[in-house]
Amino acid sequence: MDLAAVAEVERLKYRYLRSLDTKSWIELSDTLMPDATAVYGEHLSFESRDAFLGFLENTLGNRMVTEHQCSHPEIEISADGTSATGVWLLADTIMVPEDGMVLRGSAHYFDRYVLGDDGKWRIAHTGYERNWETVTFLTDLPNFRLTTNRWAMLSNQPRAS
Repeated sequence: MDLAAVAEVERLKYRYLRSLDTKSWIELSDTLMPDATAVYGEHLSFESRDAFLGFLENTLGNRMVTEHQCSHPEIEISADGTSATGVWLLADTIMVPEDGMVLRGSAHYFDRYVLGDDGKWRIAHTGYERNWETVTFLTDLPNFRLTTNRWAMLSNQPRAS
């Protein structure tokens, strides 16, 4: 097994998650092939990087606070070393402060990766199947306070052009 390739695929997935949670859309774009596909559950399917990123930026934007953690990677590198597959355990939390909602869940990601001509691994397909999901309304937790929200602070500042 090519352990260096496995490590690069793991770093790619971690960069994907960090870029998603920090809403670094340009960096997130670089983790995906232009023709990357994505399928999330039964209702969300995307046939290109642009469609997928447009959805994420529009949906997650500054109104949601997210945390995606992946662990237990099962990475398989192809015999020719130019493609790979990965299965990951996901634990995620999504807060929507203006709606007073917190979603927590678990899923398994099923990814495909490609080694580009530039020597960088990128995601060719990503998606997950939910194991479980809960929704809590913050009105049910009278002592809950969101004391820091990076995106709320950013939304009060003018956008850089």
